[in-house]
Amino acid sequence: MATADPHGPPGPEDRAAAELVLAAAQPACRALDVEANARAHADLVRAARARVVIFPELSLTGYELDAPAVAMDDPRLRPLIEACAETGTVAVASAPVEERFLALLAVDGAGARVAYRKMNLAGHEPGHFRPGPAPAVLEVDGWRLGLALCKDTGVPAHQEQTAALGIDAYVAGALDRAEDAVVHEQRARRISTEHGVWVAIASFAGPTGDGYVDNAGRSGIWSPDGELVTRAGAEPGDFVRATLRR
Repeated sequence: MATADPHGPPGPEDRAAAELVLAAAQPACRALDVEANARAHADLVRAARARVVIFPELSLTGYELDAPAVAMDDPRLRPLIEACAETGTVAVASAPVEERFLALLAVDGAGARVAYRKMNLAGHEPGHFRPGPAPAVLEVDGWRLGLALCKDTGVPAHQEQTAALGIDAYVAGALDRAEDAVVHEQRARRISTEHGVWVAIASFAGPTGDGYVDNAGRSGIWSPDGELVTRAGAEPGDFVRATLRR
């Protein structure tokens, strides 16, 4: 079961699963082609064989700041929903949504829903989007995943507010240029050690809009003591997976 929960932590009876298999994936992305991108997400969901797969910022549209909002009942998402149904996966993908929020979507076999709206906008984003209202948690099998998008990972107040919701992991979709690949590693280590949680960052690979031509990729997963567990390469189509343990 997966639920978006912006409120406080559950009781011990809800914390049943001792392990969670999580992947961070970086699909090839076509500008504004939601259907093709959903198929690319679906391929990675099937390949990853994970309970949760995290994707980069604006993974469903590309980093195209004027992209139309994606509705939760958009038929172009069907390939991803079907892949999640086949594999029992919860995919955390990113798209612009109604009321001009830059969002993370939780997608499973039942459909898609908005799980988080980015709070800390960067670059040209304020000219296209509104800041989200509050931090959020996605709960999967009793694991509480704090959600973030790119600049959020560099804002201590966001991490503190998200951690205060009672999280087991902090997971983010990101976009960084290749020369800034070290940034998300530095942030991940700081978040994991300061808050004692797993950290997973799915980082965009391949070219996209707004001048992002040579992008970092190198998605990674870090343990609660700040150690890098696994890291992807820089190419589109790569992914990494790890078993998170309490």
